Parts: sequence; C-alpha cells; structure tokens
Amino acid sequence: MKFNIIKMELLLLIIILSIINIKSLKLPFKNPFSGSSSLDNNVASTTQNEYDSSVMNTYGRYTLTVSHGKGCKLYDIAGNEYMDFTAGIATCCLGHAHPALIDAVTKQIQKVHHTSNLYFIPEQASLASWLTKNSCLDKAFFCNSGAEANEGAIKLARKYAHTKLNIDYPIIITAINSFHGRTLTAITATGQPKYQKDFGPLTPGFEYVTYNDVNELKEKVKSIQQMGGGKGLAAILMEPLQGEGGIRPATNEYFKTIRELCDQTGALMMVDEVQTGMGRTGKLWGYENFNVEPDVLTSAKALGGGVPIGSMLCKNKCNVFGPGDHATTYGGNPLACAAGLAVAKTFEEQNILKNVVARGEQFRTLAKQLQKKMPDLISDVRGFGLINGIEINEASKVTAADITKALLAAKVLVVPAGPTVVRFVPPLIISEAEIAEVINRFETALVSLKK
Repeated sequence: MKFNIIKMELLLLIIILSIINIKSLKLPFKNPFSGSSSLDNNVASTTQNEYDSSVMNTYGRYTLTVSHGKGCKLYDIAGNEYMDFTAGIATCCLGHAHPALIDAVTKQIQKVHHTSNLYFIPEQASLASWLTKNSCLDKAFFCNSGAEANEGAIKLARKYAHTKLNIDYPIIITAINSFHGRTLTAITATGQPKYQKDFGPLTPGFEYVTYNDVNELKEKVKSIQQMGGGKGLAAILMEPLQGEGGIRPATNEYFKTIRELCDQTGALMMVDEVQTGMGRTGKLWGYENFNVEPDVLTSAKALGGGVPIGSMLCKNKCNVFGPGDHATTYGGNPLACAAGLAVAKTFEEQNILKNVVARGEQFRTLAKQLQKKMPDLISDVRGFGLINGIEINEASKVTAADITKALLAAKVLVVPAGPTVVRFVPPLIISEAEIAEVINRFETALVSLKK
C-alpha cells in the first residue's frame, strides 16, 4: 500500500516536471488563432484597408466609423456628433442605447438567448400574441429579416394556391420599382432590373405592374386568369409605400382595388410592411392608412428596434403551413423576441405613434416651406409619418447622392431612395427641436450645392 502511494507520487512529479520542461521549450508550434490578438485592438481602428482585405465588397460605404449612439444621435471615433435620420434604414425605431432595449436584452441573454424552435419559447408566444391582437391577422411565423419574411409569404401564397385554389402554376403580382429583399426569389419579386442583373435564371411565377395604376392592375389580373394551362393568380404583393422606389405612398383607390380583386379571384392580398410597419407611417401598420385588411403581412426592421427579427403574419383562412413546410434556426429566439416585446411595450407606454404623427407633420410642413424658397432644387415632398422623401428637381443636376454627402459633412445622416429622392427616416422618438435642426442643416447643405 505504502509502495503504491510512493509510485503515484513519483508519477505525479514526473508529469509536473514534463509540463514545466515543455513550457520552457520554444517549439515551432503554430497557433491556429495567431491573428486573434487583433481582436483585442480597439474596433475604432478599423480602416478601409482592413475592410478591403477581409470583407466582401458588397456595400458602398461612407467614410464614417461609428463608435456609439445615444437617442437620435450617433458619434464617430473622433467624437463628432451626427443627427441620425437613417436609423439603420428605418430600423432603430427607439433610437440608440434606449434603456428599455438595454434592460430587456441584458436580462434575456443572462437567462437564455437561443434554444431553436424544437421547444416552446414563452417570449415568442407573447410577441405573436401582441402582433395578432394589434393587427387584423391571426397567426405569426418568426424569422430574422425582411427578405426571409417575404420568402415565407411567397411560399405561403404558393401552397395556398395549390391546396385551396387548385392552381398548378401560381402567379404573384408585384409592382415596378418595388423592393422586397435580396434573396433570389425576393429580388425576382422586386420590380427593379438593376437588382436582378446577372442573377438569372430568376424564380418563375411573377408579373409586374405600375404602382398606383388601377386600370393596369385590373388588366393584369384579367390576363393572368385567362392564361390557362393551370396558371392562376395566387397573390398580389404590395408595399403601402414604396421605400426604395422613391418614397411613394399608395393611393386609397389602389389598395381598395387590390382588396376587391383578391376577393373576386380568391387570391391573397399581401402587404410588405418591412419598412412601413411598427409605427413608421403614424399608424402601427401601413395598411391601416387605407381602410383595408390584408390576408398576409410581413414585418422586420423596427420590429426588434435593431435586434434582428422578422415576422410573417397571416389570417386563419390562409394558414396552410404544417410542420416541416417552413422553418428557421434563429427565428423567434428568446433574445430577439425579448427585444420585440420591449419595443411593443415602449410603443404602448410612451404613445410613440402620437409622436410619429406630430413630428411627421412638422417635418413635411417645414420641408414644403423650404420647397417654396427653393423650387429650382426641390420638386416634391411626400411621405407618411416619419418616412418622408424630398425629391430633387432633375433640372438642377443635383442628385440625392450629392445631397447625402453634403448632409454627411453637415453631420446629418440620411440615405437616398433612388437617384433624385433623399429619404428621411429618423428614430420614432425624434423631438421637435431635432426635426427643426435637421431642416436647417438641410437648407444649408442645399445652399452650398447651389454655389
């Protein structure tokens, strides 16, 4: 017994000495994470060269590195303050570092942030309940982005057409100059050839019409229904306001006609609310501006206040998905849904929609006053709530990109919506003083471009 103990002590001593000797040797072992030390560097050191060496060149970035944000302002690494009228492209509805989002995300990630949809997720059920109670829809499917939400809606429309309308070749109508996402089927649904170039063959089954042209839409539906060969209309997918298409709101007549045509044919009325949803237009949903009820609605962007989440909502009549028909790993996870619930709660407690209406009216009033002063530069002001576009007179030879750069120099962040339209989509908590300040800076930028 005593001998065995001595043997074990000697063995332990040998192991310890071996470890010490190995550590003292400078062996030519290659650290597989040899580049990881760069992760300790301040992210503010990011340079164009670093991007060029490691990141795909899929974005035309401005020369701005953001360090942090607060409310409706962003700050760069040099400490400069910017008025954020981009809001992550209509996404950061509560601005930056909002206490409700910080609290919700912090608490949730300390508890559980992801489990997959193999199990019940209380936060997902709660958010689905809030969405359906605050819309005309009955069921929710969660995903991660607007493109995914639209993909889900397109799949739903096709299965509905096959199983409920007995259509062998479903066709979906979308609008010219629409935008529905960057996945292959979503760019096919998007009626803009520039997004489709070099990505063919595209997904079949889409037809396009001019936005707000009632007669053309009626004729298109009629022609589809007369095609034969098992072809038929599955759905009409429209934005309540075309964002990428130039901030162009739909007309009441157009949305009323869509509803009527869908009722006549049995097709689904589907609204893409990725940019207009969650209060951006002054109502919780853009379709509410037209006194119609869609059958399917897609949402993302502001739904999580900047935390990635998307959703596709539908009425019971077209709830045709079964287990295995559609799925996603991350969609509706506890962390994203906790963010969504925090946004929803803040909307209710702080009456966000009231602010959107008031500040939107203020913005358009001031912008139209500026239009009267500068008719040679500004040709139109349009929008709903806090999604507004100022169209630049083409004869001026000034582009939306020119103005975006001038505003960047004036410490205002905006984003173009086409070659001649400057898009203003600030956080929905924007103040009266901040709206006035941005209009002043916009006027100064226009004056500088006229010189």
